[in-house]
Amino acid sequence: MKTLKKLTLLHSNDMHGDFLAEQIDESLVGGVSLLSGYVNKVRQEEENVIYAIAGDMFRGSVIDSEYHGLSTIQIMNMLAPDIVTIGNHEVDYGVAHLLFLEKCAEFPIINANLHIKTNHARLFEPCHIITIGGMKILFIGLLTEVALMQCKTDQLIGTFITLEDAAEEVGKICDAYNAIDIDFTVLLTHIGFEEDKKLAALLDPAWGVDVIIGGHSHTFLEEPAVVNGIPIVQAGTGTDQIGRFDILVDTDENKIDSYVWRPIPINAETCPRDTAMEEIIKTYKTETDAKYGRILTKFVRQLTHPSRIMETELGDLYADTLKEALGVDIFLLGSGSIRTLELGPVVTKGDFDENYPYNKPLFMTYWTGAQLKHGLKRMLRDEALEGAHTEFYQLSKGLEVEYDQKTHEFLKFDFEGAPIDEDRIFTVGLEEFHYLNTNDGFDIEHEELEKNHASREVATGCARVLEEMLQKGQHQNAKGKGRLIIHLADGTTTGI
Repeated sequence: MKTLKKLTLLHSNDMHGDFLAEQIDESLVGGVSLLSGYVNKVRQEEENVIYAIAGDMFRGSVIDSEYHGLSTIQIMNMLAPDIVTIGNHEVDYGVAHLLFLEKCAEFPIINANLHIKTNHARLFEPCHIITIGGMKILFIGLLTEVALMQCKTDQLIGTFITLEDAAEEVGKICDAYNAIDIDFTVLLTHIGFEEDKKLAALLDPAWGVDVIIGGHSHTFLEEPAVVNGIPIVQAGTGTDQIGRFDILVDTDENKIDSYVWRPIPINAETCPRDTAMEEIIKTYKTETDAKYGRILTKFVRQLTHPSRIMETELGDLYADTLKEALGVDIFLLGSGSIRTLELGPVVTKGDFDENYPYNKPLFMTYWTGAQLKHGLKRMLRDEALEGAHTEFYQLSKGLEVEYDQKTHEFLKFDFEGAPIDEDRIFTVGLEEFHYLNTNDGFDIEHEELEKNHASREVATGCARVLEEMLQKGQHQNAKGKGRLIIHLADGTTTGI
C-alpha cells in the first residue's frame, strides 16, 4: 500500500511592492496585510504548508523605491515565505545591493543562473531542501534572460541563458540530490509562462520534477497548464491573489499522487488582516507620503497605458518629452518602463514614481533608416504580437508606422510626413537598458550602430528628465493613436 502525505503549497509572483490594499466595490482587495492573514490562516489550518515566491518582490511602489528594497525585505521577513527565487527586478538596484539585501533576508533566496565569470562561483545557492512532515522538498531557482541583460553593466557577472542550458542545469541538480531520497521537486522560475512550457518539454522525467511555479509574464490562470506531465502555474501579479496547491505526495514513488490547484482571491471577505504588518507598512507610508505627496503637474484628463504592445497615451507623452529634451530625431521608449495602467489627471511625485520608476542614463545612438525598419520589424514579430513577454517600444512624434502581421510587411514607414530615407542617419534616444540590449530588442549589434557614429550618454537620469519637463507645463495631453498602426492576423487593428 502506497504512503501518501498531504502538502499545501502556496505561491506568489511579481508582487512589485504591492503592499497596500485597494478599495474596490466597497471591499478591500489585496495588500500584504490581507495576504499575510491568509498565509497565516492556512498555516494554522493545515499541517504541511510551504509558501514560495517566484521573483520580482521589488519595484512598482514608492515605498520600495525610496528604500531601495530594504523596506520590501523587512515586510517580506514579516510575511515569512519559506523559499524565494529572484526575478529581473531584484537586479534593478545593482547586483552588489542585491547581495546586501540577501543578507537582510530571513528566508532562503535561490538562483542557479548567476555566477562570477572569473571563477564560476555562484552568487546564490542554486537550490534548497525543505524538510516538512517527514518529506524532503527540493526547490530549484531559475531566472529570466531579461535580468541577465540588466547585469551587462557588471562585467564580472555571467550566466547561462538558453532553455537548453537551464534544463541541463536542472538535470545536474536533480541527479546530485536524488540520492538523498527527495520526495518532491519544484522549479521556482522567473522566465515567463510560455518559456516555462518550453522548459517543461525539455525535462527528462527521470529527473523527477513535479511542479513548475513561475513568474515574470504576470499570467493569471484558472487552471494549471500541464506539459510533459508537469503542472505549470502562476498567480498573476501583485497581491490580489495567491496560488494554492493541495497535493497528495506518494513518498514511496517520490511523485504526485493527486492534486488540486486554484487561484485564491485576497480580499477582506476571505482573508483576516495582519495588524502587525499594517503597522510596519504605515510607518513607511507616513515617511513617503510627506515626500511624495507634492503635485508635479495636471493633465487635461487621465492618460492611460493599457497594453505594452500598442501605442498608448502615456507612451506618446513620455517619448515626445524625451525627444524634445534630448534634441534627438526619434526617441524609442521601452513600453515596459511604464509600470501602471494610468496616470493623472492630477500627478503627484509619488504617482509619477510608481508609473515610471527608472532613473537610469539616456543615450543618443545613430541609426540608418534601413536599420530603423529592421529594428521595428524585430519588435513587431509574431511572438510579440501574440503576447510573449518581449521588448516593445513607444514611438516619438514624427515617426509613423503601419504594419500588416499577415504579410509581415510595412504598409507605411514615414518620418515627418514622407517615406523614410533608408540611407539617412537618424539620432535615436534610448534608455540605458535598451541601449545595452539592442541585439535582443532590435536584432542589431552595437558595432553596427557605432559604424554610423559613436553613441554617447546624454543624460544621467531618465526619470529626472521626465519629472523636470512635466513640472514645466500643465494640461498635457496625448492621443495614443496614429503613430503605430498594427493590422493583426485575426483581422483586428490597433492604433487607429
